[in-house]
Amino acid sequence: MILQELEKLYGRLAADPAYGIAEPGYSQQKISFVVLLRPDGTLHAIEDARIAEGKKKLAQPRTVPGQAKPSGQGLNPCFLWDNSAYMLGYKAEDEKPERTAKAFEAFRQKHLDLAKDIGSPEFAAVAKFLSGWNPAGMPADIKAVLDDAAATGFGVFKVHGFEGYVHEAQDVRAWWNKQQSGDETEAPSEAGMCLITGATAPAALLHEPAIKGVTGGQSSGTKLVSYNCASFTSYAKEQGENAPVSDAAAFRYCNALNALLTGSRHRLRLGDMTVVFWTDAPSAIEDLFADIFDEKSAKDAPAQDNTRLQKLSAFWKLVQDGAGSPENWKAFGDAPGTRFYMLGLSPNAARLSVRFWLTGTLGDFATRLKEHADALAMVRSFDSDREHPPLWLLLAQTARDSDGIPPLLGGALLRAVLTGGPYPTSMAQLVINRIRADHKIDHLRAAFLKAYLTRLPNTSIPRPLPMSLDTTRSEPAYRLGRLFAALEKTQADAQPGINATIRDRFYGAASATPSAVFPRILRTYQHHLAKLQGGLRVNREKLVQEILGELRDFPVHLNLAEQGLFAIGYYHQTKDFFTKKEPTESAA
Repeated sequence: MILQELEKLYGRLAADPAYGIAEPGYSQQKISFVVLLRPDGTLHAIEDARIAEGKKKLAQPRTVPGQAKPSGQGLNPCFLWDNSAYMLGYKAEDEKPERTAKAFEAFRQKHLDLAKDIGSPEFAAVAKFLSGWNPAGMPADIKAVLDDAAATGFGVFKVHGFEGYVHEAQDVRAWWNKQQSGDETEAPSEAGMCLITGATAPAALLHEPAIKGVTGGQSSGTKLVSYNCASFTSYAKEQGENAPVSDAAAFRYCNALNALLTGSRHRLRLGDMTVVFWTDAPSAIEDLFADIFDEKSAKDAPAQDNTRLQKLSAFWKLVQDGAGSPENWKAFGDAPGTRFYMLGLSPNAARLSVRFWLTGTLGDFATRLKEHADALAMVRSFDSDREHPPLWLLLAQTARDSDGIPPLLGGALLRAVLTGGPYPTSMAQLVINRIRADHKIDHLRAAFLKAYLTRLPNTSIPRPLPMSLDTTRSEPAYRLGRLFAALEKTQADAQPGINATIRDRFYGAASATPSAVFPRILRTYQHHLAKLQGGLRVNREKLVQEILGELRDFPVHLNLAEQGLFAIGYYHQTKDFFTKKEPTESAA
């Protein structure tokens, strides 16, 4: 199903020049330098082909003949493009100069052998250059350019006075395309039914090109389908014959996935996982995918990209006003029946692991996002708090740094959001643990715990849970959280600037074993209350007595759900203390 949808997507992406997707026989490679030649084959200059983005210079993807360089120790020169060792016989800080010399000789011989077959003046210039080039006599200024530019990508040839690169010349392309059509007649394996198209065709031994752009994957690319050990095979089949996919179908699905992984239009990083998203037909939501789950990427966009910000605002308005309304969808410009596909990938050595695969309609997608936003709805501490917090920010509440986030948690969270299922209990436990460790209960943590409890099955906690302080709720855990916030505020008012509050010393124990802690801190509360003056003292005592009024005793133990409710009660009461109260009519 995954490969079939990716193979189907190739046709749409190939027809859109914005994706720059390669046609059969070609691939996209990162080009960082250009060998500029004169028509007589002498070297004119080495040009840096990278483009500055901020403080960095980045190699740019270009379509070149052939596929990615295969891994291994053998010599494998490419056609009219390669790294500096092959093209020029030079490598910065070269630890194996003998191999570099052999690589250049293999590259030179390959192109000299083809010179008589390719009737192109541009190619003839390249052949003359290679036949007369001596790497040992390379000028120092050229070495300086290569040391900087050639370290991050590949190079191509260009002849001064001719438009485009040598591999783009009409005669060169015609010869190359003829070779590709000839290769198809030489079957690499026995013919069989292709698992993607159902047609009878030889199975591709290797699914090319390799997949690049997955966070944590090998820079040379990884495989979604690969067999390279005898223990993985059956019936004496080798490599890709174990999952028969034709060369053409493999090329299409690999290039479609690479196009999705290029840039940030269709991809999103979530923990150690890379998520790609696409739809059956071009859609506005498809273009906004990364922004929907990470508002920061849209807000940091260039000023001229206001259209994207306006479209993102229109999408959230569509979600909040009712994703099922045909009028809203028509105004937004999408069709709710359009199908979407979401694929989560993580690297596993030289292969990719599929973390999850979700499909549905855009109407389902918007409905689930509304349910997620409603579950997370919580009074914010500050105006700068995210109205729609991205998933990575929720995941960040589970660990001290990104390395501590469990690798499977991102997929479980995204699945819960897009299926409407329960949020991961393991994530709630990790958030509770972080609160116990750093004694921080903010908007994000309280919002997630509320969302978790909202969808928690088989619980005795009444739903729905409030966004802000609800003085009518009688659950002991909620009232104990409120009580703890009131006791802490009393201590802070009585002893301004105190180094360690009761939250720093007792929060973990109070939220898990209230009966062991609250009697003790209530005794110290009397001393703190005595230091308050006038109406503040009276109002605080009234509040504490109102909270205690519904409590018959202090529970011996609070389970995970009750600890979450304790944190929400604490957050609500604390936020209420710092919320400006509007004067009532009687007070006026």
